[in-house]
Amino acid sequence: MSRPYVVLRRGAWASLANNTEIDLDEATLERLRGLGDPTSAEDVAEIYRPLTQLLHLYIANAGRLREESNRFLNLKVRRTPFVIGVAGSVAVGKSTTARLLRELLRRAPGNPKVDLITTDGFLLPSAELEKRGLMDRKGFPESYDRRALLQFVIDVKSGEPRVTAPVYSHIIYDIVPDEQTVIESPDILIVEGLNVLQPARADTHGRSGATVSDFFDFSVYVDADEANIKRWFLERFMVLRDTAFHDPQSFFKRFTQLSRAEALQFGSHIWNTINGPNLRENIETTRDRATAILRKGPDHRVQTIAIRKV
Repeated sequence: MSRPYVVLRRGAWASLANNTEIDLDEATLERLRGLGDPTSAEDVAEIYRPLTQLLHLYIANAGRLREESNRFLNLKVRRTPFVIGVAGSVAVGKSTTARLLRELLRRAPGNPKVDLITTDGFLLPSAELEKRGLMDRKGFPESYDRRALLQFVIDVKSGEPRVTAPVYSHIIYDIVPDEQTVIESPDILIVEGLNVLQPARADTHGRSGATVSDFFDFSVYVDADEANIKRWFLERFMVLRDTAFHDPQSFFKRFTQLSRAEALQFGSHIWNTINGPNLRENIETTRDRATAILRKGPDHRVQTIAIRKV
């Protein structure tokens, strides 16, 4: 059985873009790139320019369909935000993809208001994870306040003028008390996270409710072989060990005392017991629910792009 995607090599995908100039200077790219992510101006032109142009088509047509539907139903409601989901493993580069899309979509005609939220803010606080015995399952679906995340997306999609979300700190490895991200009437909202494409869970009667991805108008999955993602994770872990982990507030400060060999061993343990199983059991299984799949090679460069055709 064939997959419901058209799959294009990098060159064929790049040729679909028109001559629209996208000028992201190196300073902007440096700000948007994740640690160890080599995304270049060439990647922006060949991968993200055509993706942004495809998104413009989806956004325009979604808006027209909504207007026609409202007219048919005699509804007088404001246009609701176009919501984009970005999913993928730890260290695969999904955060860079989400930030690039935000930056590029902001530059569209009319300068739409584009906001980005990460699902990290909806992780349960560490004290609650400890209470439930889930600290070693951080990032797995059960470690999130899924009800709060779903309500957040519903509120934004419903046109609520002001919606708030908790803030997560990778330094303290926990939710930041009394701090919130405020989302106010965006034209486009990007929701980035490990498990944003998870299907709804069935209850004890076999009935399934709504899930976050039900409210996405478009979704992107950033994909790569697990061996490559693990290598990128370990490379990033070692850079953090020499930089951010030295912050006095860092949850991981104790790891700066490890030798290089010990640190690599510990990083591998994290991958083998947490990130790898989560990828295989929960994240990778949602890949074919995405509208677009960006497939990376060993050098972190996108090699193929799959776009859902049905």
